[in-house]
Amino acid sequence: MSSIQSQGTALVTGASSGIGAVYAERLAARGFDLLLVARDEGRLKVAANALSDKYNVQVEVLKADLTLKKDLLNVEQRLRDDSRISLLLNNAGVAANGALAGADLDQMEHMIQLNVVALTRLAGVAATSFSATGRGAIINIASVVALIPERFNATYSATKAYVLSLTQSLQAELKGSGVRVQAVLPGVTRTEIWERSGLDAKAIPAEMVMEVQEMVDAALSGLDQGELITLPSLPDPADWQALVAARLALGPNLSRSSAAARYK
Repeated sequence: MSSIQSQGTALVTGASSGIGAVYAERLAARGFDLLLVARDEGRLKVAANALSDKYNVQVEVLKADLTLKKDLLNVEQRLRDDSRISLLLNNAGVAANGALAGADLDQMEHMIQLNVVALTRLAGVAATSFSATGRGAIINIASVVALIPERFNATYSATKAYVLSLTQSLQAELKGSGVRVQAVLPGVTRTEIWERSGLDAKAIPAEMVMEVQEMVDAALSGLDQGELITLPSLPDPADWQALVAARLALGPNLSRSSAAARYK
């Protein structure tokens, strides 16, 4: 049975819990059919049944570990072949705790594979497919640590800075294509990611921790308002705009034929 008011299909990675699960419900409520991607097929099936019954949308489950090339290629192929997919939520990701010196480098590589490589490949396929039809949206989940890398794990912060930069560049590349692009930079959000990374979220002051439902609702409001960068916690958007303006003001002096006087 087809959806009553389908807006196409939203492909949601990391859909079995946390941010991805809440996005899936909110998108279903907006009339999107869903393609839910995650490793935990059991949880996905439970969510799929509940969402299809509640919102009268089609919900499909695709089990995939996006750190495995064959699984990632399978999701990419679905994204290429299914013209109904009109929204990509690049949400799957992991965090890490501790300094880079002495870290488990295999764990760091695993994180980069998921947070950077898989996200980039899926965004690239979506950009190609969506721009060909002149419609669609790509939402990349980054983090505020992209803006304050000194405060958190070096590798995790770097992966999220990459997501921010990629989104900004992608938006410039897709200008005029009809494809919307958004990076969401949450602060601390109450999800399972903290336990998995070995951090105790209870040790973080309560006033710094946002409930996941509120974060996702704010992010979707930002999408509706046409924001490229959404900072759910930031009270005054002028603060972000000032940062962007300061960065762009560097432009004329970032590449010159002579070194600055202080280096001579």
